[in-house]
Amino acid sequence: MNYVWDIIIKARQLEIPEKNITFLLARSYSPYMELSNEDINFSDIDKEVEVNPYYRFFEIFRDMFDINYSWDIEFREVLFDITMHFLSEIDVIQGMSRREYYIRFIREDIERGIFGEEIAEGFCLFDKEEKYVLAQNILRLYITGEALYLFKDTVRRIFKNSTIYANYETKDELLFYIPYTENAINLAKIELLKELFLPIKFRTEIYWKEHFGIIGIDDTMRIDKIALY
Repeated sequence: MNYVWDIIIKARQLEIPEKNITFLLARSYSPYMELSNEDINFSDIDKEVEVNPYYRFFEIFRDMFDINYSWDIEFREVLFDITMHFLSEIDVIQGMSRREYYIRFIREDIERGIFGEEIAEGFCLFDKEEKYVLAQNILRLYITGEALYLFKDTVRRIFKNSTIYANYETKDELLFYIPYTENAINLAKIELLKELFLPIKFRTEIYWKEHFGIIGIDDTMRIDKIALY
């Protein structure tokens, strides 16, 4: 991480509250770097982050820490922290594309109940990365209308290593093998995905942990490890 916006993005990915991060004027720093950690290639986020504000924000901070002025140190440190948080937020927003804004708006609409209270409640079961996948594919649904493809894509991305079989010969049916534990949370997640993406005419059959037997596929034909279709 080289810039303050790296810190903010990393914190959001780890779901660390940004208010827990305090930006400090670096005691010693390189004029060629913005962050001044002892380890240049650091990846962990400390509660206190030392910054060289003159690297990019000289015009803003050039008079704040004049060495000839020793009063109100605590006030200046608090003001510095607040200002750096503000500037880092601007950094993050400037790096967002129009598509990223749309995804953020969709996520906010879901959380506010625009898609319905049941969807909002179910949405809380997903972690931050999974919520992004959902909002991203809802946007793709608006653009392409490919509901069935996006349903399968979303299931695969949220439930890793899942396998999906389509049965179009006799009925519109999807068979899912999901190598996860069947519990209330996972069942609720699947129901929400079906509500958002699955076309009405399709039905689903879900197999948790144990795969149904397929003749000729040895891995699915193990004694006491076969689900019946």
